[in-house]
Amino acid sequence: MKKSIITVVGKDTVGIIAKVCTYLADNGVNILDISQTIVQGYFNMMMIVDTGAVKSFDTLAGELEELGKGIGVVIKCQQEEIFESMHRI
Repeated sequence: MKKSIITVVGKDTVGIIAKVCTYLADNGVNILDISQTIVQGYFNMMMIVDTGAVKSFDTLAGELEELGKGIGVVIKCQQEEIFESMHRI
């Protein structure tokens, strides 16, 4: 299993979750855990996913970033090891 962390942040609009989840499903990415909230009109979602080996991590991260631009949000994808290293106290 190859875990990655995906974050989605931006102004709330209809269909953000649907578009992100559709992209992930179409690319064989399994969602292991998901949390989302809306605060004063701003959407925030964090997902832990199993990226598997369908596409390279760099390709997946780049395509998610482009998807985010298309729907007006910022999407970042980080490998679990890097995410943990950056957020260790």
